[in-house]
Amino acid sequence: MLKTNKNIFYILLFLSMFAWGASWVNVKVLSEYINEFQTMFLRFFITALTMIPIIIILKKSFKIDFKTFCLVVITSIALILYMKYFFLGTKYGTASLAGAFVTTLVPINTFLILALLGKRKIERKDTIALIIGAFGVMIMLRIYTFDASSIFTLHNLYFILASIFWPIVTILSSKSTKISPVVFTFYLYVVTSILNLIFFVDITNLPFNEFDLKFWINIFTLTIFASTFANTIYFLGIEKLGAREVSSFIFFVPMSAIILSAVFLKESINFSIVIGTILTLISISILNNIKVRKRKNR
Repeated sequence: MLKTNKNIFYILLFLSMFAWGASWVNVKVLSEYINEFQTMFLRFFITALTMIPIIIILKKSFKIDFKTFCLVVITSIALILYMKYFFLGTKYGTASLAGAFVTTLVPINTFLILALLGKRKIERKDTIALIIGAFGVMIMLRIYTFDASSIFTLHNLYFILASIFWPIVTILSSKSTKISPVVFTFYLYVVTSILNLIFFVDITNLPFNEFDLKFWINIFTLTIFASTFANTIYFLGIEKLGAREVSSFIFFVPMSAIILSAVFLKESINFSIVIGTILTLISISILNNIKVRKRKNR
C-alpha cells in the first residue's frame, strides 16, 4: 500500500514538472494579450484564491509573524523582477530556449550564490560540474557561431537576469522557518498581487473584451495547473519523500518545455538547445548529488 501511494506521488510529481514546463508556453501565448505586470497580477491573484481551500484542507495555519511578513515583502520584490524578465525573455525569444535555459541555469546560479555567501563549499567535483554547465550554457547560446548579434540579444540577457533573480527568491524563501512553505507561498502571491496592483496594473485597462477561449485556457493552465497544483505537490513531495528525491524530477521541466513548445507553438527543436540542456542537467545532477537510479537494498 505504501509503495502504491509512493508511485502515485511520483506520477503527481511528474505532472507537476510537466506543468512547470508548460508555463513557458502559456506565458508565450499570454504575451500576445497582456503585458508582464498584468500577467503577474492575474496569475498570482487567481492562484492565491485557489490556495485558500488547499491550506484549509491541509490544516495549515494562516498565522504569520511580522518578521516573516517582512521577508515575504522582500521576496515579493525579487519575484516581481524574476517574473518580469521571465515574461520579456519568453515574449521576445522562444519558449523552448526560455524553458531550457532558465530552468537549468537556476540551480547552477543558486549553487554559485550560496558559494559566494559561504554557505556551500566548492569541491573538485563541483568545479567539474560548473565547467560542464558552462559548456552547456555556451552551446545553448550558440557561442560556436561567433555571431555577436545572435549571442548578445536582449532576450538572452532577460533569461540570464531571470536565472539570477529566481535563486534569490528561493534563498529568501528558505529563511522562513516559522510557517509552512505552502502558507509562505500563499502570502508571497498575495503581496506580489497587491504590489502589482498598486504600482503597475490598472484593472480598468485590462482588455477583457479581447480575452478569448485561447487566453482563458492558458490562464487556467498557468494558474491552476502550473502554480496551485504543481507547487502544492512539490511542497508535499518534499515533506513526504525528501528534498533530494524530489529534486531529481526537475529534469523533466526543460524537456517538457522544449517538447510542448514544438507541439503548440511550432517551434523547431534546436540541436543546440537539446545538447546544451543535457550538459547543464548533468552539471545540476553532480552539483546536487542527484542519483536518478537508486540501488536496491540487498
